[in-house]
Amino acid sequence: MGINSRAELAEAESRWQQRRRKQAMDDGASLIAPETVWFAFDTKLGRDVLVEPNVVFGPGVTVADGVKIRAFCHIEGASLATGVEVGPYARLRPGAVLEEKAKVGNFVEVKKAVMGKGAKANHLSYIGDAEVGAGANIGAGTITCNYDGYFKYKTVIGERAFIGSNSALVAPVKIGADAIVAAGSAVTRDVMDGELRIVRGEQLVKPGWADRFHDAMKKKKAEKQG
Repeated sequence: MGINSRAELAEAESRWQQRRRKQAMDDGASLIAPETVWFAFDTKLGRDVLVEPNVVFGPGVTVADGVKIRAFCHIEGASLATGVEVGPYARLRPGAVLEEKAKVGNFVEVKKAVMGKGAKANHLSYIGDAEVGAGANIGAGTITCNYDGYFKYKTVIGERAFIGSNSALVAPVKIGADAIVAAGSAVTRDVMDGELRIVRGEQLVKPGWADRFHDAMKKKKAEKQG
């Protein structure tokens, strides 16, 4: 095709995408809504791969057999091993490596990080510049704090470690195998194998305080309205 305008470039892209989608299905991948899936020139898909609607593949993506990619995912520069599940609404950035049967769920971003065999980050997390060991579980709201404004640092999470929800792992830091990080912790020092780490402020209990507060505010409001 002769391409002499942006409109003609878009037409050429559309035709190429149509051929690439057909090729993917001929090669054994299932595209639920083919017209909504966008490939890069070098996308590699294995057999029995499921791709749901509205998935975008950027350059440098390799997908092994039996992978499930749920709707609304953006994947670039990533490698997905056999049996991996991604999404919906996940973003895999360059350097993301998901080993066999790893799972990255909705609203999870992975950048320059390895998710070991069977490791899971099911929702609402950022995993960047990290190694996550086999069988580890990353709770919702977990982030690896990898950047201090000048340099990037690495987080290493051991096999079968459990990271509680809403945790911040301040790199450089290591979480040992079978360790547990309690929900809501901000971890700044290494956690040993099999250790429980809790980093929270003291929880205060003031019985009746809320009732007295509501009574006082209701009285104040009534006085203003009167």
